[in-house]
Amino acid sequence: MEHEQDWSLIKKAQTGDHGAFTQLFQRHYSFLYKYLLKLTLDDEVSADLAQDTMLKCYTNLSSFKGEGKFSTWMISISTRLYMDLLRKQKREKTWLNQLKRTLSRQLSWQARAKGMEWSDVFTDFNQLEDNIRVPILLHHYYGYSYHEIGQMMGIPSGTVKSRVHTGLTRLRKE
Repeated sequence: MEHEQDWSLIKKAQTGDHGAFTQLFQRHYSFLYKYLLKLTLDDEVSADLAQDTMLKCYTNLSSFKGEGKFSTWMISISTRLYMDLLRKQKREKTWLNQLKRTLSRQLSWQARAKGMEWSDVFTDFNQLEDNIRVPILLHHYYGYSYHEIGQMMGIPSGTVKSRVHTGLTRLRKE
């Protein structure tokens, strides 16, 4: 029954009936959003992917042949969009790590060229994640208290202290 109702709406939408596609959107958005939320565990990313999925469904609706359920077709599109997002995030992370290593080497070379002391610890420090590196920098280089850093970053002071400890432990191991 549901499949037949979807198929009727799809046929109307394929002929240019925007209201029919709106009804399809309203019927399946919640199912799609919940699926994406389970995948991403992020409300904002799920909403964005759901919107991108529905847009892709709309623009490619003429290729839907009705051989399966609309919801299955929609989920397959959203899954591919999610996998594309993961690949994009991985490429960006790799690029950012390469950039950090390059900048760290440049700073090291410039410091040595100017006769300044350069610690290899600073190179390792730059490899830490931002949420760990920033509290260490603010606490140990600029002298802010854990409480002040917590206010700056919008996190509890205990979390700041934990991140500083975690970062220093990692630096000592390297």
